[in-house]
Amino acid sequence: MNPTLSATAPASDPLRELVLITGISGSGKSVALHALEDAGYFCVDNLPPELIETFVSLEHSRFTPRIAIAVDVRSARSLPHLLPVMGKLRESGIAMKTIFLDASTDALVRRFSETRRRHPLSPPGDSDAHHALMEAINLERELLSDLRQASSVVDTSELRPAQLRSWIRSFVQAPPAKLTLVFESFAFKHGVPLDADFVFDVRVLPNPYYIRELRPQTGRDPDVIAYLESQPEVGEMVAQIETFLRRWLPAFEQDQRSYLTVAIGCTGGQHRSVYCVEQLAQRLRDRGATLVRHRELDARDSP
Repeated sequence: MNPTLSATAPASDPLRELVLITGISGSGKSVALHALEDAGYFCVDNLPPELIETFVSLEHSRFTPRIAIAVDVRSARSLPHLLPVMGKLRESGIAMKTIFLDASTDALVRRFSETRRRHPLSPPGDSDAHHALMEAINLERELLSDLRQASSVVDTSELRPAQLRSWIRSFVQAPPAKLTLVFESFAFKHGVPLDADFVFDVRVLPNPYYIRELRPQTGRDPDVIAYLESQPEVGEMVAQIETFLRRWLPAFEQDQRSYLTVAIGCTGGQHRSVYCVEQLAQRLRDRGATLVRHRELDARDSP
C-alpha cells in the first residue's frame, strides 16, 4: 500500500474517483500504477476483489479523493467477484474507470524472457519453460476475458514505459462522459493495436512520404495538412468515417460502453493516419470526451 496521499480533503469532498488497473501479466501494470501514484492517486497493488468494497468505504471515510487499485491473475480464485463489485461501486455513485492492459503474446514472451521472471500461472519445475509460459498466457487470457470486455483496453505491445505513463495520465484526466472516444493512429508494419474496436485503413490515400519536403514532417504539420486537404479523396474518406461513427455511437452508448477506440492505420503511422485521427477527433468533440493517441509518433518522441 502506498501511503503518500495525505487524507486532508475537507469533509464535503468524498471519494471522487476510482481507477481499477488490471490486465495480462507482463503488460505494464506496475508502470501504470506508478504513473497514477505520481498523479496523486492513493495506490494499492494486488488487492483481493473481496476487499475492494471495504477498502473503498474506508478511504471514503478518510476523505481520500482518488484511489487506484491493481488487480490481476494472482487473485485468480477471487476474480469472479470482481465484476459484481464493479457494478455495485458504480451504482453507489463512484466515478470508476477500468483500464485493461494487454500485449501480444510475442511481446509478453519477450518480456518474461528478458526479465527471467516466472509467469504467475506457470507450474514450478516445468522442463519446457517456453511451452509452460505460452500455456500460462493463454490460460490468463481466458480467465480475464470477461474483465477485458468490461474495460478500456490499452495495447502495450509497442509502447515504451514513458509512452504508457503518458497515455495513462491522459486517460485519467479525460472528463467524465457516457462514452469516451479514443482515436489512435498506427503503422500497419508494426501491427494492428489490440485495443482497437474499429480499424480503418487509409493506405489507399495519397502519401506525403513520397514528397521530399514533406517526408520528415507529420500529419500535424501545416504543410502536410495543406497537401492532404488538397486531395479530394482524403476529405471524402474522413467524412465517411465520421458519418459511420455518428450513425453508430448512440448504439454503443445504449450498450453501456464507456470507451470506444477507433484506430486509423497507414504504412508508417506518420502522415495520413495522424492527419485523419486529428481531424476526426476535432469533428467529433461535440459528442463528448475524446482522447488522441499517435502510437508511432509517441514512441518516437518518448525518451
